[in-house]
Amino acid sequence: MNTVNPQTITLLLHEVRSGSNVAFNRLYESVYDELHRLAKNIKFHRQGQTLNTTALVHEAYLKLIPTKDQDWQNRTHFFRVAARAMRQVMIKEARYKLAGKRGSGISNITFIDDLYIQNQIKPEDLLSLDQALTELEKIDARQAKIVECRFFAGMSLKETAAVFDVSVPTVKRDWRLA
Repeated sequence: MNTVNPQTITLLLHEVRSGSNVAFNRLYESVYDELHRLAKNIKFHRQGQTLNTTALVHEAYLKLIPTKDQDWQNRTHFFRVAARAMRQVMIKEARYKLAGKRGSGISNITFIDDLYIQNQIKPEDLLSLDQALTELEKIDARQAKIVECRFFAGMSLKETAAVFDVSVPTVKRDWRLA
């Protein structure tokens, strides 16, 4: 996540919060490639339609648009919230799939972990994971957020450590415990 200077993102986030449309456009240009790269490991498939990486990024970004009530602290905070937004988009998509056919004939959602582990996850399992993460947040919020960053935003161990300003071994331990 070193494509854009972290201070630039932080400055743009504060300018957007102040209502600057120019800053909003620059922010979008600055984070788009990074969000796209993070989402690239996540693929959705629905009968006859695909929520591809670009669609996931666009949907998540709409959830990230700062408002005057939102206090973006810095680039790190932004990307943690981006992981949450991707989770929300994926959960919404899973609910949509289940509502349409109640599980019959639905393709799986594929996640490719940076550890080269490929998992096939059905929409109902994704919803169960979401519920489990909600419960984990009550016990250990950082572990739940680490899962969001790794699983839903496709961040590597090193990227996740940078986002939380902790060591890679700490992320590994929290990932394993979660």
